[in-house]
Amino acid sequence: MKLAHAHSISICNRKGGSGKSSTAVNLAAEMAAAGQKVLLIDLDTQGHGAIGLGIQLPRKAATVHGALAGRNGLREGILASRWAGLDLLPADTLADHGAAWGDEQHLRRALEAEGVLADYDLVLLDSPPSLDGLLLNALCAADQVLVPFLPHFLSADGVKQLARVILRVASRGLNERLRVLGYLPVMLDARIGQHRLVNSSLAQQFGGSRLLPGIRSDIRVAEAFGAGVPVRVHAPKSRAAADYQTLAEVIKSRVG
Repeated sequence: MKLAHAHSISICNRKGGSGKSSTAVNLAAEMAAAGQKVLLIDLDTQGHGAIGLGIQLPRKAATVHGALAGRNGLREGILASRWAGLDLLPADTLADHGAAWGDEQHLRRALEAEGVLADYDLVLLDSPPSLDGLLLNALCAADQVLVPFLPHFLSADGVKQLARVILRVASRGLNERLRVLGYLPVMLDARIGQHRLVNSSLAQQFGGSRLLPGIRSDIRVAEAFGAGVPVRVHAPKSRAAADYQTLAEVIKSRVG
């Protein structure tokens, strides 16, 4: 049954190379394959959402950054992917992170004003790896936050810093409904002692239920991006495809 209002999840990590965009693309594909109507909003100016879905943007395409800058509406930029139920609102790869994007709730207001949230079951926001107006807009537009991270000690420290940002957004009136959905280890290898130690430390700090089933290290994820398709299409029997399917099932159970 379709929700009256899309549930929105921001996929965040202030550190680049944390599996954020691959998680956004592959989770979106899994949710769409399960019958949900999904919109992926790419706020990361690297533009990996379009790359991962094999979407060639038209010249002077309308984008989410264009909408925030007042050059176009959100709906103008929404593109259908090759997979049923999965749409993309792409990034502007030339956007300046230092530009003025309005206040932190600009994106949320635009989503509501244009009725975009009523068209989908799930909105996923791939946020930029930075602490700026774009990240804050992603957090203010979300109901929950999913935090992918590499199970290394420096990455774990970055997760703790991000948790403080999320708490600040939730507690200072910017987005009182914001909650952490979970922390997702990616490129995981349980045979490596450091991976086990980092996961154990985060589970102890944030609670074991907040640590989500991990995405094992698998070259098929990078290959899939190179082919412009989700890993469930590129290598349906791979470890990564199985892990993203499991992640989607866990998330569906948590968001109802």
